[in-house]
Formats: sequence, structure tokens, C-alpha cells
Amino acid sequence: MYQTADIEMIQRLIPHRYPFLLVDKIKDIVINESATGIKNVTFNEPQFQGHFPGKPVFPGVQMIEALAQTAGCLVAYSMDLADRNLLVYFMAVDGAKFRRKVGPGDVLELYVTVKRGGGKVWKFSGRAMVGDELACECEFTAMMELPKNDAKV
Repeated sequence: MYQTADIEMIQRLIPHRYPFLLVDKIKDIVINESATGIKNVTFNEPQFQGHFPGKPVFPGVQMIEALAQTAGCLVAYSMDLADRNLLVYFMAVDGAKFRRKVGPGDVLELYVTVKRGGGKVWKFSGRAMVGDELACECEFTAMMELPKNDAKV
């Protein structure tokens, strides 16, 4: 059975907040395996003031960040780390490719799959889709860390 996380749960799982919280919902969570994040792209987001005036384009690096936030939520949810202040640090991004421009009105579906995990270092594959069109794909590695006084990970 699939699990979901609404915005309140997401904020309990990862520390990101406006304007850098880039995931609105997580669905289809399979513990320790995969999850799908949802990012509703809207014109009132701050990056569109300068990227680009008159032609708003959602930055590719923010698509990768949204994939990573989805992955962080998957790990925190899988390891029962809600409200534990889990921090997630990029270690590597490999094979990033951008295939489609994303802009206001688009809904990004962020598909994340665990390639290796279980400890502090996890590796993922990710795809960002708009409908049936691939917008971005990559593999990435991240380190999960709890505050020093809370060493469950």
C-alpha cells in the first residue's frame, strides 16, 4: 500500500521552508524504495522575477533540488525521522539532462528511486516529468545527518 505526505508532513520531514521548499506533496511512497513528489509551478515564485523577465523558466538546478527534497522526504519517512531535524547534503549529481522547459502552470511530477541506501549515504535516480514529457533526469548522492545530540542515522 502506498503512503502519502501532505505539506504539513513534508515540513516535519525536511527543514526547507519558503522560498526554498520546492515540493507540495509526496505520493506513492514505498518505504526505502521510491516516492513521487509534486511541485506546482506558479508565477508568483521569486525566481521568476529574474529567470527570465518576460519569459519565466523554472531553473534546472531547482528541478534537481526538488528531486532531492523528494528523496529526503522518502528517507526521513522510511526511517521514521519526522520532527528530528534531518539535514540532507548533496554529495554528487551525475548525468543531469534537461529535456523540456518548465514554467508557470506546469505540474512537475518528481519520480525518485533508491539505488543504494540504508545508512548515512544514499544514492538515487530521479526524473522530473510534466505530463508524459521528460523535463529533467539525473542520479544523485546525498548524506543524511541528524544533529549531534540525535544520532539515529
